[in-house]
Amino acid sequence: MSTIAIDEPFDLPRRRFFGTAAMTLAAAQLGMIGAANTVSSSARAAGVPPIKSGTNTSFGPLKQIDAGLLNVGYAEAGPADGPAVILLHGWPYDIYSFVDVAPLLAAAGYHVVIPYLRGYGTTSFLSRATMRNAQQSAVGLDIIALMDALKIQKATVAGFDWGARTADVMAVLWPERCKAIVSVSGYLISSPAGNQTPLPPQAASAFWYQYYFATEVGKAGYAKYLAEFNKFIWHQASPKWNFDDATYNRTAASFNNPDHVDIVMHDYRWRLGLADGDRKYDDLEKRLAALPVVTVPAITMEGDSNGAAHPPSTAYRNKFSGKYDYRLITGGVGHNIPQEAPQAFAQAVIDVDA
Repeated sequence: MSTIAIDEPFDLPRRRFFGTAAMTLAAAQLGMIGAANTVSSSARAAGVPPIKSGTNTSFGPLKQIDAGLLNVGYAEAGPADGPAVILLHGWPYDIYSFVDVAPLLAAAGYHVVIPYLRGYGTTSFLSRATMRNAQQSAVGLDIIALMDALKIQKATVAGFDWGARTADVMAVLWPERCKAIVSVSGYLISSPAGNQTPLPPQAASAFWYQYYFATEVGKAGYAKYLAEFNKFIWHQASPKWNFDDATYNRTAASFNNPDHVDIVMHDYRWRLGLADGDRKYDDLEKRLAALPVVTVPAITMEGDSNGAAHPPSTAYRNKFSGKYDYRLITGGVGHNIPQEAPQAFAQAVIDVDA
């Protein structure tokens, strides 16, 4: 295991939205433990210049493109002919999680694409008839469709939260399109059936928001208190990150997407088996339910102050069979690693591509 210290000061509770707790327990029972590669943090740090979180506050003009079922809004940086990197956010975050990562990668020669996921920002459905669905395979297909629209044949895919799950999904379903992945909190693929294992009270409490979302009052409460709710999640997820109101508000604007509430509700209800998926994804979900191994090169990461429920790195080590490294980012880093520790995240993208 590699440990990377972050010098920037952090200071300030969260959940983890992937229904991976059952998978984690099963992994531990199966003894899925492997040693991680060890590379000195000083050797890595030489590659990416230091940057303070919050140095950048904007991208260039955002772009829009029709891709699959969506019209996708995205930021872009770096040379168009550089090796492609796709950066994927989660809930309740958006593209601004990567506002300091993108210029670092662009300066290193990468073509960086940062899309709003379905239900966020300027991304919209092309048809009113399309199911507002957040199944893991559907979100993965969104990114494949985006790559097709942008004529990107192969890319390094890096993300956290929903974005890390999507990177995992893409790597196992379409390994020919993934040069490598960076996945915060490791292996996050799951299934409704796999999420039926009851948890002890303390472990279950970390998923309070999922149980809240399972009710109609939870949906109404999320819609009514959207900004307050998600800010609360930020504090839970990254208890030592001293983000300011301006930082949060830049991202909170993306929650005003008209499909946002429906997408978030479907994601968590589907994970618990409380909402149906779209039948056209059944074959893909069946493959994912088998928890296939990631074979492409991968770096997994964790913050030492991640307040979201997350599996220990030993629980998923055997789910990665290719070139692999695990990195613990210290210094009070929480769930949103790319925004809290942009240098470490950008370095991981560069290293996994090496």
